[in-house]
Amino acid sequence: MSTKTARQRSTYRCTECGWETVKWVGRCGECQAWGSVAEAGAPTLRAAAGPVSTPAIPIGQVPITESVARPSGVPELDRVLGGGLVPGAAILLAGEPGVGKSTLLLEVAAQTARTRQRTLYVTGEESAAQVRIRADRTGGVHDELFLAAETDLGAVLTHIEEVRPTLIVVDSIQTIGASGIDGVPGGVTQVKEVAAALIRVAKTRNITTMIVGHVTKDGSIAGPRVLEHLVDVVLHFEGERNSRFRMVRAMKNRYGPVDEVGCFDLSSDGIQAVTDPTGLFVEHHSQDVAGTCVAVTMEGRRPLLAEVQALLTPSPLERPRRTVSGVESSRVDMVLAVLQRHARLRITGSDTFVATVGGARLHDPAADLAIAVAVASSHLSVPAPRGAVAIGEIGLAGELRRVRDLPQRVAEAARLGFKVAVVPRGRVLAGERGIPSHRTVDGLRVVEVDDVFGALLTLDLTPPL
Repeated sequence: MSTKTARQRSTYRCTECGWETVKWVGRCGECQAWGSVAEAGAPTLRAAAGPVSTPAIPIGQVPITESVARPSGVPELDRVLGGGLVPGAAILLAGEPGVGKSTLLLEVAAQTARTRQRTLYVTGEESAAQVRIRADRTGGVHDELFLAAETDLGAVLTHIEEVRPTLIVVDSIQTIGASGIDGVPGGVTQVKEVAAALIRVAKTRNITTMIVGHVTKDGSIAGPRVLEHLVDVVLHFEGERNSRFRMVRAMKNRYGPVDEVGCFDLSSDGIQAVTDPTGLFVEHHSQDVAGTCVAVTMEGRRPLLAEVQALLTPSPLERPRRTVSGVESSRVDMVLAVLQRHARLRITGSDTFVATVGGARLHDPAADLAIAVAVASSHLSVPAPRGAVAIGEIGLAGELRRVRDLPQRVAEAARLGFKVAVVPRGRVLAGERGIPSHRTVDGLRVVEVDDVFGALLTLDLTPPL
């Protein structure tokens, strides 16, 4: 073996994202961070055959009784997880500071303890007394709920050995450090080691592990990307600071769907499930008001009604302002362009403000038509008919495109007492999922149109010729 081959070759690794290179550079080639690349020795050991923990068996003989999901005690969380907590699963919950991650997981831990299953809550961000105060306020004090304030991985593993819990909550992984490992807690190397150790214990002892993760300023999960690959479930907890409404979305789920959403109400008394959040996003007007329209969007597999409000005023500026809240600015720009070109609305000289009610965030393209109706209503000062909903994605040619799950959307609007639904033309409603073909659903009249101009004409919101 030559000296060059035997000599240990150094590599350089970014402490922010884990990107590696064979030479030092001042700026990371992956995350573009300055001064984050440091030298790290390359491993010299070669893998060799060793003992196995359990022999390989045919897949049909693998028992599944130990991996059956059990309810967490929080129904909305069970909806997102696909049934409940799976023994041995590693669940990562990420969200912005103050959104309620610790409150939600403390509620899950308390509900698990109520079923006489031992639970260990490890806090690295707060003292044990602070967590106890929150547990007193939310009714989460139980004999089977054990609490430990630790920031060392070895101490956490010792607590697991002594308590032998069914559920472990770690709040948060960025505060736990492993001795003997380079870097500070929260760094790439530390997060990898801590996560790998916790997940290894979870798998070998069949313990459900829930981990709190921080997010960066752009909303992505902080730390190395490998963290999301290691865990079984990745959940995002989101909500507006000025609203009590919170949502949990599954970004990755090895045990259930990833298109489901859980809704919660966060208050000083704790966190409670919201099974019907529609009323939070619809304003009840005592009279007809111009510039409003109700959209029916899908949050996961759940139809949700949300009111869109628009305000257009003549602008004294050379470049009029466009301000949005709760909707995507790019889609609003597209809708305004379509209205200008295909619906004869001269709105280029107006300041445009578009927002949702109650802090709802609309990412569904099916809300395009509601935005268009609200904008046209405000521009023409003509209220849309009370009790009408608009469902449809708008194309650049002014056409309305068919949307997914239209029967469920229409049925939800009918359940809540709306009278008219304007939807794209097509054989979407005919005979599907019990909705009759004569376009009437529980008193709701379904009007099918081809384009945006036809929708405005149906709602009497056409500009004068």
